[in-house]
Amino acid sequence: MTTNVAWRRSADVAQVRTHSSNRVALLHLDANQPVVLEGTAATIWDLIDGRRDQSDVIAELEVTFEDATGQIHAQVEAFLASLAAQQLIEPASAAS
Repeated sequence: MTTNVAWRRSADVAQVRTHSSNRVALLHLDANQPVVLEGTAATIWDLIDGRRDQSDVIAELEVTFEDATGQIHAQVEAFLASLAAQQLIEPASAAS
């Protein structure tokens, strides 16, 4: 996955959020099961806005969270790949 791709949320995803516990439930309209994101995963979801690329998301997270293990780059890349594989996000340059 390249780091210069700006990601956006798929238009086919419905979401329900609880702000008090930083949780968001996502359901792609073609899926049978929702995906529930909590904590850092929900924060990453919030950063997916169609303008920020993977590097921007990582930079924002590095400001907020300590990366003592040095794994943030690989973890964010894997997480974004997982969201893309579930069709929850898509490249912002993709046609609507």
